[in-house]
Amino acid sequence: MSGGLKLYVKTYGCQMNVYDSERMAEALAPRGYVTVASMDEADLIVLNTCHIREKAVEKVYSELGRLKEIKDLRAEVGQAPVVAVAGCVAQAEGSEILARAPVVDMVVGPQSYHRLPELLDRLAATGKAVIETEFPEDDKFRHLPPRTAPRAQQNVRQNAQNPARNARQNLQNHSASAFLTVQEGCDKFCTFCVVPYTRGAEYGRPVLDLVEEARALVGRGVREITLLGQNVNAYKGTGPDGRPWSLARLLARLSEIAGVERLRYTTSHPRDMSADLIAAHATLDKLMPYLHLPFQSGSDRILAAMNRKHTAKEYLSLARRIREVRPDIALSTDIIVGFPGETEADFEATLEMVRTVGFAQAYSFKFSARPGTPAATMDGQLSETVKSDRLQQLQQLMNEQQISFNHAFVGKILPVLFDKPGRRTGQLIGRSPYLQSVHAEGPGEWLGRILEVEIAGAGPNSLSGVIKASQRADIGAGA
Repeated sequence: MSGGLKLYVKTYGCQMNVYDSERMAEALAPRGYVTVASMDEADLIVLNTCHIREKAVEKVYSELGRLKEIKDLRAEVGQAPVVAVAGCVAQAEGSEILARAPVVDMVVGPQSYHRLPELLDRLAATGKAVIETEFPEDDKFRHLPPRTAPRAQQNVRQNAQNPARNARQNLQNHSASAFLTVQEGCDKFCTFCVVPYTRGAEYGRPVLDLVEEARALVGRGVREITLLGQNVNAYKGTGPDGRPWSLARLLARLSEIAGVERLRYTTSHPRDMSADLIAAHATLDKLMPYLHLPFQSGSDRILAAMNRKHTAKEYLSLARRIREVRPDIALSTDIIVGFPGETEADFEATLEMVRTVGFAQAYSFKFSARPGTPAATMDGQLSETVKSDRLQQLQQLMNEQQISFNHAFVGKILPVLFDKPGRRTGQLIGRSPYLQSVHAEGPGEWLGRILEVEIAGAGPNSLSGVIKASQRADIGAGA
């Protein structure tokens, strides 16, 4: 294929899909593909799909209906784009996508996107739609190109004696925060979840590969890295000593990399919160005081039906242990309401769990039957009216807790990593250690810095504040 080809990737769902979309673009870059902001001008359109949320499949087919119009119009002038469906819907639906949506040229599962260049060649050679949804034995990450950026690397060379300036210049092309997938797949088989079927068994990437990728991210200006996995705290990757390393040990190794200022990880399973990982929240200064730890239901009966492998009492004990070592930690969670057979008493147990633990943030959902999962055919399916009413009650409680958590920071000073411009000229947006969005006024060249901000206001979803005057003076002096 010739150079100058245009790629558009639409990403649905989770943070791992965000990471995967970036890697797809990197895998296609050697073929001359550059990303564009509009599918109307793309030569290759990829829908990187998620199968977790409600009506995920319907959303994909609706998008494909719009894509057919675009493709038909451009075909009239000989510029029909290639359309690919990737991700978990691709894995789950497989050939059904080609049957229902002939506009699609390629169906690629989440374990095969490293083969996109090869699959494009096959499509060009045969003219027939391509489907690749097998679980290959080889490690897809070994076949992806290194995470480098030519302009960013040029800045590294030019400013080798000034890492801070290098980081700020690289932010012209990259954010100061980045995702790094360290673990994929799931062996838990929760009865409501499709991940074991779409992502496969749990797998942890080798430690040295992750260290190399983290260094490459730092080289392009990244200062905060979030480690990703379906069950990230189940990570067991091969260390340089040839033995399996835990997530805690990996975090400790990554914290030694010069330029890494902050570390986070998500999403965790309560069954995999090991003693060394809990201790890491007390011993690793770069590990941020924020933990996403789903409990899904406060009812032991429902937890058993979900096959969650933990009880409400065990979750409460775990939350206490974590807060004993890191009292200021912010906890977030996932909650499902309206699971088959959930009674009012079961739902009240969930509300009581929220009241007892106290969360900074929560993602709550009505139960949605995912085809092929055990819960989809369980007896006791609840009406949408009941599920909606319970979700509204839960979200009201959670909103109260989130607002209270945010307002507790008014008048305090927080270190904020600013990584993107705001909507208004002169506004910067960053993240606190507790993952809150923080708005403050400042010039664009301050992006990529961690600055102390005095919090002046708090809303349901963000904080606002003023960068300390002493730092403004230091920056103005060229510090």
